[in-house]
Amino acid sequence: MKKYDFIIIGSGIIGLTVAHAIKGRKMDARVLILDKEPSEARHASGRNSGVLHSGFYYTADSLKAKFTVDGNRAMKAYVKAKGLAINPCGKLVVAQNGDELGQLNELLRRGLQNGSNVRLIDEAEAFDIDPNVKTFKRALYSPDTASIDPKEVCAALKGDLQKLGVEFSYNTKYLGRSLGTVQTNQGDFQSDKIINCAGLYADRVARDFGFGLKYTMVPFKGLYLKYTKDKTAINTNIYPVPNLKNPFLGVHFTRTVAGDIKIGPTAIPALWRENYDLKSGFAFNEMAEVLFYETKLYWTNAFNFRSLAHEEFRKYNKKYFISLALSMVKYIDPQGFTEWTKPGIRAQLLDKKTLSLVQDFVVEGDRKSVHVLNAVSPAFTCAFPFSQYVVDRYVLQN
Repeated sequence: MKKYDFIIIGSGIIGLTVAHAIKGRKMDARVLILDKEPSEARHASGRNSGVLHSGFYYTADSLKAKFTVDGNRAMKAYVKAKGLAINPCGKLVVAQNGDELGQLNELLRRGLQNGSNVRLIDEAEAFDIDPNVKTFKRALYSPDTASIDPKEVCAALKGDLQKLGVEFSYNTKYLGRSLGTVQTNQGDFQSDKIINCAGLYADRVARDFGFGLKYTMVPFKGLYLKYTKDKTAINTNIYPVPNLKNPFLGVHFTRTVAGDIKIGPTAIPALWRENYDLKSGFAFNEMAEVLFYETKLYWTNAFNFRSLAHEEFRKYNKKYFISLALSMVKYIDPQGFTEWTKPGIRAQLLDKKTLSLVQDFVVEGDRKSVHVLNAVSPAFTCAFPFSQYVVDRYVLQN
């Protein structure tokens, strides 16, 4: 049995950048990345919006605030160095009424505290940036927000890692562990340290090592609807003022790296972890566990889950879904939204005791294993500095 210094479970953006950070610190390290899928970034990392966030949503004491601004710069630098596509389209957060102006001020305060390049602008300047935008008196402008192709970035990282000697084993499903051995459907792999970047299944892997015991995964389905009539209806990303009590940003307009326009996402409670459709990844025991916690959240109405669930399921109604976006622009043809994009699943961690959604990244571990839990948005933006933090603080510590 070949032995590795580090085995990473999961080849999403965090698994790839953790391997990149390890090689940056220990070039001679023997690193293996395992994934149950046939290639990298098959789940959240390859299905996200592609937006590089700029760091104004998060409280200053959070890991998200610590790494988003630097992550934005680092990802842009990587994309530029590799000659990959980027759309530096910026972002406007618009207000619907006077009550939301206070929330814009709070976002501005957070952004400035986090070192984000953001400012409040009036309606006239907002219209200069995007003549189609509709806002009440003020808008928050983020010129550093951009769009990239997440699958292209992950493919480039995989290529870089292979050149550095990192090995990959695909179609390799984690089954369990024994001492320093990872057990899979492709046999056993031995390692000094195991790093869990398993996304939707990170909590399950962590439990096998005695970590993440206070958490469980509650998946939320994200759907986007593409505007196919033309690519000129809006110039920038247009977002509503979010409810800062939950981690979802609301239905918004996104300009993709190719210049396409889409609205979304939803945050519909999923029935199992890979519930992209009625067949994908179905497992009865898994559905039973997810539904147990979703039912508990519904009846206790923790973090107003009941209203959230009702509102999100309404978004399956295409007409209603589109109407939420129309309020942020002067005009766009509702008939122009014709194509649903590939759905994604948010691997959202729930604290089982408090029944609250975990807002920040979570990392746990010891000398033998490290577990990256709740690597939700803006994890793609944060990936390079966050993974460096994981490696320096957890992976390379004895």
